[in-house]
Amino acid sequence: MSNSTAQVLMKKGKRGAAAYIHADCENGSPQHLGPLLDVLLNPSKAIDEWETIDWCRWLLAGGRTPDEFATIVRSYDKHDKCGLVWIPRVVAYRCRTCGISPCMSICRECFHRGDHSTHDFNMFLSQAGGACDCGDKSVMKEDGFCSNHGNKCTRPGDVPAALMCVAEAMMPRLILRLLQHFRENSCGSQTTSDSYRITVQECEGYVKMLMEFNNMGDLMRSAMTKALINPQMYRNLVEPPFPDTEYGCYMAESNKMYEKALEMFPAPEPPDEYRHLPALAPRLQHNTLLDEFIFWTFKYEFPQNVVCFLLNMLPDQDYKEHLTRTFVLHYARIPLVLEEAADPDTLSNRVVHMSVQLFSNEALALRCVQQLHLLHVMVLSLRLMMGKILVQNSLHDPEHNFHYVIDCTRRVMKEHCYWPLVSDFNNVLSHKSVALLFLQDDALVDMWFEFLSMLQGMNVNVREVGGHIEFEPSSYYAAFSCELEAAAYPMWSVLSHLTEPAHGPLARRMLAAALTYLQDWLDAVHFTAPHMERTEVMQASFHFPLHRYLAAFLCAGVRCMGLRAADVLPPPDLLALLAVHPLRVQVHTHYYTLAHAARAAWGCAPPTCCRRPTCWRCWPCIRCACRVCSTRY
Repeated sequence: MSNSTAQVLMKKGKRGAAAYIHADCENGSPQHLGPLLDVLLNPSKAIDEWETIDWCRWLLAGGRTPDEFATIVRSYDKHDKCGLVWIPRVVAYRCRTCGISPCMSICRECFHRGDHSTHDFNMFLSQAGGACDCGDKSVMKEDGFCSNHGNKCTRPGDVPAALMCVAEAMMPRLILRLLQHFRENSCGSQTTSDSYRITVQECEGYVKMLMEFNNMGDLMRSAMTKALINPQMYRNLVEPPFPDTEYGCYMAESNKMYEKALEMFPAPEPPDEYRHLPALAPRLQHNTLLDEFIFWTFKYEFPQNVVCFLLNMLPDQDYKEHLTRTFVLHYARIPLVLEEAADPDTLSNRVVHMSVQLFSNEALALRCVQQLHLLHVMVLSLRLMMGKILVQNSLHDPEHNFHYVIDCTRRVMKEHCYWPLVSDFNNVLSHKSVALLFLQDDALVDMWFEFLSMLQGMNVNVREVGGHIEFEPSSYYAAFSCELEAAAYPMWSVLSHLTEPAHGPLARRMLAAALTYLQDWLDAVHFTAPHMERTEVMQASFHFPLHRYLAAFLCAGVRCMGLRAADVLPPPDLLALLAVHPLRVQVHTHYYTLAHAARAAWGCAPPTCCRRPTCWRCWPCIRCACRVCSTRY
């Protein structure tokens, strides 16, 4: 069929042409749809052209009006899962009584249609966005499903064989057109966050059309899933040789842009022993339309409309499996995207908006850990990200100190660029089967303690006795946030699963690792005796995660797992060395409290410096004068 014949077919009008195409597709071997789509989806036209989008709606309807077709397709929706996707700052609910995963959330409608009145629930304002889990047995208990989802709803009848024939034939080309748009704008002279935003805005209407199709329910999602995860279909659409036509020349140029974009998006350099992991391969391999779709989602910094479209498809289980695997294979590129983003806070929320829906399913998360080494990829990505911002630790004599810690003044820390990585790590560790695998892997535990060592003794505070510090640096907030989110939360997640004597060997493994790295740290800072020089007394760090891990696992092991403290405690001389730094934190904290109490008791007017969290630095001792209000203590 020639281009001119396609134009003749279009003169029949949208409804007439759609009925003709439907009859053609119903026969099983459509002859006219491809050439017609060549005209409608011509890459030389703007992707958001309204007439093209309207033609696609009518063609999909197969001779009915788009609204009539949508109503018929929805009537066959099985309503197994809600899957409603919401953006940030939307009210949602979390029911702890019904939830299997701590990340479970449901929309307002499903909450009110279900029976949660006597449950332990909370209403919250979503910060990163989310998706409704009502109907998903892997995330919440069936008793909590609302009347519209799960086994409580009525089952539809048999689907007419020809209802979706045009949709199944059209969908690969519709998705390809969006990928072509992303390719065209990926290799310009200035590929910045602004250029990415403009590219995404240009396809807003087109993505909205795809979301409308998806919202028709299970039948349309199934047709879209077939197009997205079929390797042969992808090869037929995008791989050479290309025909000697105008469209073939375009596809050849498009393929060059795609190859260039892949080269510009490398994985971080992993240790030699992990180079064989598929998710850490230096070059990405895409086998389906969904694989490439996820690549552009990463490349264009997780645009909100694209993320919502991808998440709206999650009720289809085949799609969810493939999406999760593809997401994991691209996961090591997340630090690169976060580090280069102009607005890492918004980007972080969008990353977590997507990842939390994938890793909340315990069975799926466990398969990713076993088959794709998800935990190794997460820990390595976090360690490599933080390894770029290390500085020499100044807690002890710098001439004898070769310990390096995270620099809390860097953008990665102040902008919390690491947050999506630790949020995902905490999410997967909330599953008991995953947490136990983590504890059983010596290499993984070793990698994790290497990361914790980067936090040990970071953000050293120096007591100022010479002059007043008008403005304190904000790095203290970045340091406390990092230790809480990246060290303490994972520790408590793991400990929550260790509740019986059978877990004793796992606790011993963590205690042994903690002691090994603590000894290495003492050697690195050249701390060999339980006393300090005067210059060292004037310095303090409040961050000792290795000590916290030792104390927490020791306490839990003795209390819940039948361990004897005498069997796992280090020798007395090492124990004395380990006690010094936590005691210094207590001393400084106590001094800070005394200074504030003295000011309150002796009536000092609240000067500017004394309002600051670190106001203890204003006084060499509590008997000296406050340098702002001149009151003597």
